[in-house]
Amino acid sequence: MDSLLRHMVDMTGHRDHTMLDFSVISAVQELSGAAWTRVLNIATVGGQKFVRSRACIHAGGVACPEEAQDSGPGEPIAGYPELERCLRQHDMRAESAGGPGGDGLRRLWLPIWFGDKADTCLEIAHGHPFTPEALYMVNGIVSVYRNFQNLLDYSERDSLTGLLNRKTFDDQLARMLHASDLDTERGAGIAEPAGHAERRHQNGEERQWLAVVDVDHFKSVNDRFGHLYGDEVLILIANLLQTSFRAQDRVFRFGGEEFVVLLRSTTLDNARRIIERFRGDVEAHAFPQVGRVTVSVGFTSVSAADSPVVTLGHADQALYYAKANGRNRVCHYEELVAGGLLQTVAVNDTAEFF
Repeated sequence: MDSLLRHMVDMTGHRDHTMLDFSVISAVQELSGAAWTRVLNIATVGGQKFVRSRACIHAGGVACPEEAQDSGPGEPIAGYPELERCLRQHDMRAESAGGPGGDGLRRLWLPIWFGDKADTCLEIAHGHPFTPEALYMVNGIVSVYRNFQNLLDYSERDSLTGLLNRKTFDDQLARMLHASDLDTERGAGIAEPAGHAERRHQNGEERQWLAVVDVDHFKSVNDRFGHLYGDEVLILIANLLQTSFRAQDRVFRFGGEEFVVLLRSTTLDNARRIIERFRGDVEAHAFPQVGRVTVSVGFTSVSAADSPVVTLGHADQALYYAKANGRNRVCHYEELVAGGLLQTVAVNDTAEFF
């Protein structure tokens, strides 16, 4: 009982989705004695559902984010037939005697329902059947988790697209930079694993990145088709943003047709590839009634030495360049400056202009 209360206090003390994920799987892991527990993200792309892990904890370990090597929506849900049936029938849980990995472990899936939608699910792997007592306790934890997810969504999410809203941006950026500083401190003075230095040399330095996305000619979409179809375009682009970027990245709607993405710990080449893939996915997507829609993107590296205003200004300048030079393209601020295509002047250390 003391352990349960401690975990409940920990869960209800968080005001961040990632930490809430860590808290709930830590509680489930300890109290159920599971082999491992995951938080799964469930996304729908082109009418098909995909599953991607965003946090995991193993027996005897600590909760950590699941950082996929590549972007994309994840694994087709067809590989999880019991979970697929559970979601289709709007059930509260699904169970199997053995999971997709063929490891012999039993799986318990607990979708987090908000009305008729579930885009998050807990997956618990155990070597033995789940007892009624364990199910009762886990269901109670999940109920608390669902309620706090709902509260966080209400305060942090854009009501139309479900993306993070603008007021959460500064806090999320600060968290990302703090996590990056901690990673640097942990690595200081520690020899790199064999092959790691070579891999860093080949792929470039991993950094944080900020991208500003703007829908091309969006006003004409509203003027020609009406705001209802304009809203649908924004919702579909938000869906493409969520499935194109990784679980550890953060996607925001800044208002109107403008979106911002924070990409965590990746190289310039990989950041460019991920953003370019998203741009191509939007161009190739068939938007109902509207047809073809494109986006322009400007992105820049993120430094703790720069304020959020300065960093956003850099990405905005790259975005304006993209729009002034054909639209439907991705432009990198530092490359434009190095090539003499952009000139910036700092003003009062808080804003920059051409």
